[in-house]
Amino acid sequence: MGQDITIVGTRRSQGGMVRSRIRVVILVMLAIFALVGFRLTQYGQVQPATTIEGRERAAIEASRPALLDRNGLELAVDIRVPSIFGEPRRIVDIEEAVTKLRSVLPELDEDALRMRLTGDKGFVWIKREVSPSVRDQIMSLGLPGIDYLTESKRFYPGGTESSHLVGTTNIDSQGISGMEKALDDTGVALLQTIGLAREQKLSPVRLSIDLRVQYAMWAGLSDALTRYQAIASAGVMLNAKTGEIIGLVSLPDFDPNDPATALLEGRLNRITAGSYELGSTFKSIAFAAALDSGKVSLLDSFDASAGVRFGRFTITDFHGQNRVLTVPEIYKYSSNVGAIRMVQALGKDEYRAFLTRIGFDDILPTELPERAKTNVPAKFSEVTAATAAFGHGLSITPLHMAAAMVALVNGGNYIVPTLYPRSLEDAQATNRRVVSAETSARLRYLMRLNALDGSGTRMNKIANGYRVGGKTGTAEKVVDGRYSSEKNLNTFAAAFPIDDPQYVLLVIVDEPKAESPQAGTTAGWNAGEVVGRIIQRTAPMLGIAPNFDDSLDDLLVPPELRSSTLSASMPLG
Repeated sequence: MGQDITIVGTRRSQGGMVRSRIRVVILVMLAIFALVGFRLTQYGQVQPATTIEGRERAAIEASRPALLDRNGLELAVDIRVPSIFGEPRRIVDIEEAVTKLRSVLPELDEDALRMRLTGDKGFVWIKREVSPSVRDQIMSLGLPGIDYLTESKRFYPGGTESSHLVGTTNIDSQGISGMEKALDDTGVALLQTIGLAREQKLSPVRLSIDLRVQYAMWAGLSDALTRYQAIASAGVMLNAKTGEIIGLVSLPDFDPNDPATALLEGRLNRITAGSYELGSTFKSIAFAAALDSGKVSLLDSFDASAGVRFGRFTITDFHGQNRVLTVPEIYKYSSNVGAIRMVQALGKDEYRAFLTRIGFDDILPTELPERAKTNVPAKFSEVTAATAAFGHGLSITPLHMAAAMVALVNGGNYIVPTLYPRSLEDAQATNRRVVSAETSARLRYLMRLNALDGSGTRMNKIANGYRVGGKTGTAEKVVDGRYSSEKNLNTFAAAFPIDDPQYVLLVIVDEPKAESPQAGTTAGWNAGEVVGRIIQRTAPMLGIAPNFDDSLDDLLVPPELRSSTLSASMPLG
């Protein structure tokens, strides 16, 4: 009996312990559920981040307008790519998140990732611009606080060929060079920030570039680097009627799809961001100034039988004729002495004023942000004016010279170059006259004369039939403060067809070597040849047919020469 009572008491005691344990378990479970519920309530109250490491989400998810050439071919487009981000305030288990993320993205540094995911930050990047398959793997991990958004990545179908003019963007889709930066400066960045540029809503932007011409120029200039063992080459083609830039190439270039390559040595846009002494191409400027003043005419002659002395220095000709030269002969033989005599007849102050008129004082107001200042002395001494007659002692950008040549061949009207399409009517409404139509006609005659019987004959032979006129420039480079006779920057400025110029093409070749033992290193042997090859290839693209009618050359001869004895010695046809 007593034993039964003991057993019953024990059973009651054990039952009470079980119930107590059950109550403890229930209380613990309730506490856990309460904690989880509290945390879930906290997470539910966390507002989605509106900024991502200082940038508005609207700007990150925004698109950029496509860049097209004048014919609608794509130069730059957006592609949509996923990027992985984390919200540390929503992450439950940091170690789990780090381990699982690195199982898909093993290249991530473990400590750096842990540090980024720790804390109360609203939004941090984990990996930008991943593939869709990587995105899907990460999303399948089911990690709280880990998500993705789709942002725009810039893609450049044209590759390196148009890199300096199109430019590139950074990883945040912000323009950092070229026309990409120009777009941001004109309002695209604002549209992105306020959320009006999402999902390809921005209209494409058409440029003046002809991608066919661009590639042909790139190929010709790339060939020049190899053929002449040059350290750099560059070129620009302008519409002589509207000022539109049809092609612009500078080598070495870079891959805009890999923006870091733009930081490599020598990746400079030499057409707009390089300022150089352009040598005897400057003689076209000096001739225009002298002829337009009326103080010099094509019928005049100047003594080039000896050098011009300034103190202990004497300026001579490279290939001196050592005689009196007519004005056309001075141009044809590229006589430094003759050009100096002409500028002296004009007057140093008038010559300096003409350089202002032709736009050489100021930075060219083109769309590209990469723009160099010119270096033209504010006042000319007699020596400065003399050396400036053949392009020494002052520096300008190649685009300055190309724009000036447009004015000198199109009838005398200066047009600011542009990378946007421009109608003839708009160009005529904004241009300004810098020389008379008669002076322009005389320059066209001189340029054609130089192509037929001067330093441009090699160019003319290659571009046979496309009626080109032009002027060479061979400038010794300054090395350690002194002009080097072994290193040249060579230039050729041309217009075609010269009887009614539609396009101006300027090419520079930096430090060329002779192509063969029989060849030279002056501009006619390299920059001139490059011009000829580019024109021969691009003229048909531009709708210009070859014309072998030599009688058209006779029409270029100015009236004063037709009735003079000089016409026999300066024939064109």
